[in-house]
Amino acid sequence: MAYEFRLLETGLRRAAFNMGLDEALLRSVAEGVSLPTLRFYGWAPAAVSIGYFQGLEEEVDTAACAAAGIDVVRRITGGGAVFHHHEVTYSIALPLRHPLACQNILDSYRLLLRGIVEGLSVLGIEAEFAPINDIVTGGKKISGNAQTRKLGCILQHGTILLDVDVDQMFSVLKVPQEKAKGKLIEDIKQRVTSVRRCLPQKEPATIDSLYALTIEALKQGFARALDLALDSSSPTESELLLAEQLAHEKFSSLAWTALR
Repeated sequence: MAYEFRLLETGLRRAAFNMGLDEALLRSVAEGVSLPTLRFYGWAPAAVSIGYFQGLEEEVDTAACAAAGIDVVRRITGGGAVFHHHEVTYSIALPLRHPLACQNILDSYRLLLRGIVEGLSVLGIEAEFAPINDIVTGGKKISGNAQTRKLGCILQHGTILLDVDVDQMFSVLKVPQEKAKGKLIEDIKQRVTSVRRCLPQKEPATIDSLYALTIEALKQGFARALDLALDSSSPTESELLLAEQLAHEKFSSLAWTALR
């Protein structure tokens, strides 16, 4: 019997709202008000998100972000700094008591990320789980993921790269040794890939069409791999109100962003 999940597609939004809605969904699922939820979304404008435990000034060139109109936000999940631009982002919120909620973190990533592996397979891209929390294809990273456990629930979110501009990424992310920046950029270019580069069909595709195509494939992938019965829906009014409140009071505030 398939597991009932709510499916949300919330489009491209600002970073603070995206993080606010992920937390609002986590709370809603934790309170039993909403079904376990799978959400797909994007970022407009481009943004940098940093992990909960990271130092803002150590990781991000905030002046460069401001000059380029790039949002900066701190996640409630761990992990490293991420430049969000041409990608599909997903989040999944489910209670720890759910059959799909493994207690072991590595097992949890391995299980939930089957949805992405299967979704990429729908696109004709052969990929695999790379511990602890990545998906790779042809030995190159195409998806990074992060997770937190709060309120008796798991919140996991991650990115599926549609296209990647490593030079732009490192114009706003800091590197430990500036003199080694060029070598690092070249190394990352060799180790990161995207849906656009890996699609079997080579005809040109716009980012908008890749975004829609990838979401459709991921819906199929999650449903197949995790045996989900997905019910397309919208966030509730109370979830949207809480998301806006969290976006304004928490995720847009310097006190939160510069917490460390």
